[in-house]
Amino acid sequence: MSLQTWWLFVAMTFVVSATPGPNMLLVMSHSARYGFRPAIGTMLGCMTALLAMMSISAAGLGALLQAFPMVFDTLRWTGAAYLAWLGIKSWRSPVREESAAAASREPAPHGAALFRQGFLVAASNPKAILFAAAFLPQFIHQDAPALPQFGILLLTFAVIEVSWYMVYAGSGHRLAAYLRRPAILKTFNRLTGGAFVGFAALMAAARH
Repeated sequence: MSLQTWWLFVAMTFVVSATPGPNMLLVMSHSARYGFRPAIGTMLGCMTALLAMMSISAAGLGALLQAFPMVFDTLRWTGAAYLAWLGIKSWRSPVREESAAAASREPAPHGAALFRQGFLVAASNPKAILFAAAFLPQFIHQDAPALPQFGILLLTFAVIEVSWYMVYAGSGHRLAAYLRRPAILKTFNRLTGGAFVGFAALMAAARH
């Protein structure tokens, strides 16, 4: 792999990772609700799922999903239903009409729960597998061993993706000060819930 090819991959991955999506929204939301440190569990869950999906894609699952549309549609509808459930849960999240300080002390779930939710959100989109199947091979030279190149691309992707997680988590952490006001917290719940439902609708309408 040439340095020029690697830099092209860095530039394209930087733009793709920066685009707001369910993963970034979840990281930002958890950081705003529970704090930056608990949101690290969410980041780890998202990243684990993405790396697993990219590895599976390299192993040929992307071609399997393209060959069997029913499998793809089953995964797509399951993922859409999960995102919609998250959206409804966030929309209906109770807001205590108490003091500003009390509204800011929402206890964080156990780290394993945040990891699991991050993993499920990232893994809920089968189009990520197809994207990886079409995206990664473009940067792998056929006249060189594929495995080392794939390792470099995977590591590069992980560094860029986690960097953007940090940016979104930092933004969510700064929002926490405003979420101490119940009215603003209620609006935040409605916005994030609506966004998740919107992502679910887009996934349900998507075709590969």
